[in-house]
Amino acid sequence: MKRQMPAQCCAHCFDDRGLRNDIIPSLRPTRGNCAYCAAVDVDLVEPGQLANYFELLISIYEPDGSGKPLVEWMKDDWQLFPGLDVAHSKELLSDILDDGDIVRKRFSPSTTYHSEALVGWEALRDELMYKNRWFLNEVIDADRLENLLDYLPADDLPTKWYRARIRAGGTAYTIDQMGAPPRRLATHGRANPPGIPYLYLGSLPETAVAEVRPHTGEVACVADFSLPKLKAIDLRNPRKLVSPFLLAEASAIGQLRADIPFLERLGEELTRPVLPQGAAIDYIPSQYLCEFIKKAGRDGVVYRSSVSDGMNLALFDPNKAVPGTVSTYNVKRVAVEVGPA
Repeated sequence: MKRQMPAQCCAHCFDDRGLRNDIIPSLRPTRGNCAYCAAVDVDLVEPGQLANYFELLISIYEPDGSGKPLVEWMKDDWQLFPGLDVAHSKELLSDILDDGDIVRKRFSPSTTYHSEALVGWEALRDELMYKNRWFLNEVIDADRLENLLDYLPADDLPTKWYRARIRAGGTAYTIDQMGAPPRRLATHGRANPPGIPYLYLGSLPETAVAEVRPHTGEVACVADFSLPKLKAIDLRNPRKLVSPFLLAEASAIGQLRADIPFLERLGEELTRPVLPQGAAIDYIPSQYLCEFIKKAGRDGVVYRSSVSDGMNLALFDPNKAVPGTVSTYNVKRVAVEVGPA
């Protein structure tokens, strides 16, 4: 009788950067269809091959009758099992750990790990905006922040990006007019202080146009720029991008979990809408953050667009973008969504 092969899982089951790019490829996967998420023609491993990684991860959680099942913590804390419902996620986790009982028990995160980074950031932010600008009393753990940025590489970025300007008059801008403004004309930006021009780019033409806040009936000139491989930081969704499986110690995983809200707060600094009349003050924290990222040797920062789909890139050195061609787009409709104040 032919021996039945055990069920195998794939990186799509977890959608974790560390498992996808490093760990599963190192386990000599086979090729086929996933028994858990039904992904077709993917790299497959037996769940038990991931046991050591998941045992280390769950060690930062403690039994607690008033807590939640491990699978729910995995989904909430690390956004694992995104395509699986709770029942199928429990099935996969129990197969990984070879323990059908543990997935039915309740847990809570260990109280050993905590973070002061978010509190420190809020204090620094307040001082930057309203008290002192250059000689600060509040301090932030620069070494820890730089270490946390290492968990947020901007992988798999598109090679072509776009910048838009609303056409003035009847003539489209030329490509040499579509780059970053001259230093003397560079005003406050979400990422740049005045006088220090960055190049703001969108991943789609629609994103670039939406970011310049057009009115219906206007014409937008959109230039495309080609970019080499960049060392950029991705702040769109830190909780999704960090991978606990790349860490070798439970203490490091626990501390990373505690620091994720801080990273999410930094991402909000670059995304939250700012009214024009308050930009000179409200942009200061995100400018400080981008200056830190630049000082840490990165080329730019990727962040969510608050006005459209797609993503934005603030490129610190505009000369790294290779200009292409300019196209024109008619702004046919601008949508507005309102809610209670």
